[in-house]
Amino acid sequence: MSSKIITPLKYLFQTIFILLVVLSGILPAHAQFIPEAPSEEQEQAEPQVRQDSLGRRSPRGSISGFLTAVADRNYERASRYFNFSGTAVDAENGDELAEMLEELLNQRGQILPYSWISEEASGRTDDNLEPNLEKVGTVTIEGETVDLLMEDVKDTEGEALWLFSSATVESIASVSTVEESAIAVERVLPKFLQDNEWGGVPVGQWLVALFLAAFAYLISWSIVSLIVLLIPKIWRKAQQEPTSGVIKAFALPVELYAAVLLFVYLTRETGMSIILRQRLSGITVIIGFVAFLILLWRLTEFIGTFSKRRMSSRGNISGVSVVLFLKRAAKIAIVIFGIIAILGTFGVDVTTGIAALGIGGLALALGAQKTIENFVGSVTLITDQPIRVGDFCKVGDTLGTVEKVGMRSTRIRTLDRTVVTIPNGEFSSSKIENYAHRDRFWYHPILGLRYETTPDQIRFLLVELRAVLYKHPKVASDSARVRFIKLNSDSIDLEVFSYILASNYDEFLEVQEDLLLRMMDIVNESGTGFAFPSQTLYFAKDHGLSTEKSRSAEEKVRHWKEKGEMPLPKFDPQKIKEIEDTLDYPPEGSCYRKDTGTGKIPGL
Repeated sequence: MSSKIITPLKYLFQTIFILLVVLSGILPAHAQFIPEAPSEEQEQAEPQVRQDSLGRRSPRGSISGFLTAVADRNYERASRYFNFSGTAVDAENGDELAEMLEELLNQRGQILPYSWISEEASGRTDDNLEPNLEKVGTVTIEGETVDLLMEDVKDTEGEALWLFSSATVESIASVSTVEESAIAVERVLPKFLQDNEWGGVPVGQWLVALFLAAFAYLISWSIVSLIVLLIPKIWRKAQQEPTSGVIKAFALPVELYAAVLLFVYLTRETGMSIILRQRLSGITVIIGFVAFLILLWRLTEFIGTFSKRRMSSRGNISGVSVVLFLKRAAKIAIVIFGIIAILGTFGVDVTTGIAALGIGGLALALGAQKTIENFVGSVTLITDQPIRVGDFCKVGDTLGTVEKVGMRSTRIRTLDRTVVTIPNGEFSSSKIENYAHRDRFWYHPILGLRYETTPDQIRFLLVELRAVLYKHPKVASDSARVRFIKLNSDSIDLEVFSYILASNYDEFLEVQEDLLLRMMDIVNESGTGFAFPSQTLYFAKDHGLSTEKSRSAEEKVRHWKEKGEMPLPKFDPQKIKEIEDTLDYPPEGSCYRKDTGTGKIPGL
């Protein structure tokens, strides 16, 4: 037998086994799924509320008490759940009315699952009904769907007493007979399977319920498998990740949920007993909820695996750690949420447990505050990625290369070759300066000249220094400028501003060195010199500044003035284009200089 056939059969047998186990628990003690009236111990536990012997203090208690009486064929007791006041119905015919309601529920009628019906004395306040009304189900009367309503009529002591409303009683009483053809199951079951009962329900109906459960799952599996098979053929994208993974994640949950819906529909359409359907309603709700939990689990598994694969392909090891942690945390949350919801479906009061979990979680969060802070910081670093392994950066006062970004901390190798470990919580909240992604380097020296420098010499320097920046192939000409900015206490200051086109710090240092040497040559050529931050004493043997060079610089400036070509306060754009990238770089005599004179460094 092929694996494609074995797989659905396996789930089919699992479904039947679960139903058998549940039913085995139901049959000996059906009160597990239909709560009985409160016991004396419960009355003693809550002395502030006077208990009703029939459990009619809440809508859930009243409907479960009514179905228990019907299952016991005690229609006289079942009639005590009707409100006859204000109606023309004779209370003495209450047993016939209870039997009539059972027959109406058997033929396509339904009662809400117990977990959806309020167990509070005040009923539900968010159902858009009057405060004293509660909807518990529906029945079909003469082709029209009628709501089954319960109303709080209050007893003599003013306590809540929930009964089928007078309007519901009149609607039921208006039915003369129930169509026999509506109860399809009774026409096909052998007589001995109808005569023998378990828990107030014929044995044959239990067997039919098992068959319908298996049939519903088989139909659901067939349809979903066919759809999953056809989608990739119709939609090409469904053959690739992540679409294919999402489709696979939805397959099993959709099968279960569709099977539950089909099972509920078939049991209602075939006229199965309302007692049986109501006992199985809790199971169907749980299976539907489990299908949702399986969907969340599968999506979590797929997203985690897909993200882990992407992180690994990019070499982001720390990201893989975060993904695995989040996947485990999500699965734990799904399990806890599922347990609480399922217990609530069975009627277990989980409020205390949730409160305890909340207090415990708060205590844990306070105790592990720093750990959680560091984890959140690591998630921030991985998602924002202000730094990566191998980046040269400055964090606070720490300057160095990032060696590792972990779940708790980040390690940086400093220039002194020491290792600094910074907690990620502190790291993510610090000012981070990353030097690894610069596209250019800022070159901005301040040239301090001697006070003997004449204005024409300054003009000469402004022109020639700018020309060097425009000519140099490693300087961004659109950013280049040289300005006379200040008469300092011991120097005349010229500011050089430009960006060097270098891909790393070593190359920047090479270009900066070349520019500084060329600027020193220009300052020397102008006939002036650099100022010292100290007082200068002149002796008789001091030859002072070069008169010849000073005259040469002044003559050149005079020549610019006469021709109207002085490039101040800025160069003419046409002149910039003429001289741009014309300077030899590397300089003459450098071992990197090519014979062709292109000025390009080998390999760059």
